[in-house]
Amino acid sequence: MENTQGRESNPIIRDKEEEEDGHDNPLALLPKEKGWIGLDLYLYQGFWCPSMEIQRVMSFQQHFKAQDTDLILATMPKSGTTWLKALTFAIANRHRYTNTLSQHPLLTSNPHNLIPLQEISLSANKDSHQGGRILNLSNFQSSIFSTHMPYHSLPNSIKISNCHIVYLCRNPYDSFVSAWHFLSKPRPESIEPLSCNDAFDMYCRVSSVLGPSGTMYWDTGRRA
Repeated sequence: MENTQGRESNPIIRDKEEEEDGHDNPLALLPKEKGWIGLDLYLYQGFWCPSMEIQRVMSFQQHFKAQDTDLILATMPKSGTTWLKALTFAIANRHRYTNTLSQHPLLTSNPHNLIPLQEISLSANKDSHQGGRILNLSNFQSSIFSTHMPYHSLPNSIKISNCHIVYLCRNPYDSFVSAWHFLSKPRPESIEPLSCNDAFDMYCRVSSVLGPSGTMYWDTGRRA
């Protein structure tokens, strides 16, 4: 059963459900499965997404306007995202901290705070003119962003712009082991631990549904 109380207290979900798209609740139309730590995952455009993030994904797709100077870091979860963000930030800002290395942001800030994950870092503000909620992009001063979304689900503004996309992939077995250990830590005690075999079966199902997302990025890059 869906937690309607949580939905009513979430303005992003509530306002999205009130959009005149012919559906009272878009999540109700999507295939659903329990994730490793008990969260509901919804199959949206070929990839599985937690319920609390899928509304932001939808809004990101509709409202994000890419600039030609943007750099998009695309990765699968647990495939080296943190390293890629740290390296990219260091290279992009190498001239700014030549004489002040002791003040380099990477010494005091997490790479995930310096380069936001687009689809889950967005917030909503009230727009008095439209009477609804819009994405708040005012805090995104950086032109470097990251995403876990497959290429076909990225906003059209990214695809038609001249921005650059850097895609990083990893051996699927290594990604699974890393994700298994990472997601086992926040598991509530009330939820029984998922066996490694069951977790691997679920991981394979998700990967098979997602399809060759890395190939999509690779083929698109070759055609560009």
